[in-house]
Amino acid sequence: MRVIADLHFHSKYSRAVSPKMMMPEIIKWANYKGLNLIGSTDFTHPLWLGHLKENLEPLGNGLFKHKNIKGPKIMLTTEVSSIYTQGGKGRRIHNLIFAPSFETVEKINKKLGSIGNLYSDGRPILGISAKDLVKVVLDIDSTCLIVPAHAWTPWFSVFGSKSGFNSIAECYEEMTKHIYAIETGLSSDPEMNWRLSMLDNISLISNSDSHSLPNLGREANIFEVDRENYGYNDICDIIKSKDNKKFPATIEFYPEEGIYHWDGHRACKVSLNPQESKKLNGICPVCHKPLTIGVLNRADELADRVEGHQPKDVPASIHLVPLQEIIAEAIGSPKLGKKVQNEYLELINIFGNEFSMLLDKSKQELSKKMDSKIVEGIMNVRNNKVVKIAGYDGVYGKIKVFGGINEK
Repeated sequence: MRVIADLHFHSKYSRAVSPKMMMPEIIKWANYKGLNLIGSTDFTHPLWLGHLKENLEPLGNGLFKHKNIKGPKIMLTTEVSSIYTQGGKGRRIHNLIFAPSFETVEKINKKLGSIGNLYSDGRPILGISAKDLVKVVLDIDSTCLIVPAHAWTPWFSVFGSKSGFNSIAECYEEMTKHIYAIETGLSSDPEMNWRLSMLDNISLISNSDSHSLPNLGREANIFEVDRENYGYNDICDIIKSKDNKKFPATIEFYPEEGIYHWDGHRACKVSLNPQESKKLNGICPVCHKPLTIGVLNRADELADRVEGHQPKDVPASIHLVPLQEIIAEAIGSPKLGKKVQNEYLELINIFGNEFSMLLDKSKQELSKKMDSKIVEGIMNVRNNKVVKIAGYDGVYGKIKVFGGINEK
């Protein structure tokens, strides 16, 4: 049985997040998307934890469901920001924590609450090292899973060019043996990570990191489970195992659309691919200050394999463009405009959910009840006939589904 899972996004209690990110609305949009498993998100925030307890009931297997709304199963998850010094350098590392019960979550929150203010943000900033965070969490419950979040983001990640490390082992030291996966993030995809042999034994997971309802599922994981009542341990075991029969694929943003793919300077409107910025020694040609070095450049720096290398038996990497973006470009209206929203919801009513349209339905099936231009856009994405304009230094890139072929 196929399970599509998005295990990392944020609640309304996190900074710069839509106030609509409450559990009933999240469930509704997860159903629109076709998600079968979602994270609870932000369980470290006391007010959000109260909201979760009011809305969720345990399934008896480490997962939960909404008490009143039929929808995806739910795993208790959160993201923690660690700011500390290690190796004579300031570090800012974000980690995801997966937990099997409210009892475990309460113990984690009690411990982390003694380190910093959990009320300040749904993604709390704590003065604890990534290594010590792993120790603290696993001492509380050894079945928890800790995953480095958006592993390549320049400012806040394990491999980040501004505050990260050159390897997982350098960051987590003796706790490295407990790191089974990394989250590739929006500006990176599996293809970029396959170039690093040090990640061969690490699972590559993908999640939306969404701050709004429409962006749920823009990245996700496809798992195969052998029973409908699968539980928390089943999902963690799949992630740990790297068995591509049980973990056949991830759903990916085109990394060029991510806000840190290329190098650049937002204030100067300078965007450069790694080759160009290397010629300039990483210095902005406009203001002559250091550029923000993007994910592609950083991956090049740490890679020990040529571009295009693909290890054997790894999950497939499926690049998609969200349906609302395809509709917006097809009809020439803003993504969040009323015309696009109405068309989107009408198609959801016809086909059931977004992933059904983007992944499963044939061109013939779609064409019977969908505008031909939208069908063309979906087919262009499936066949990688898109134009990619890379993001940089906090500026989103653009993926155009009409207008030409730009092979990855």
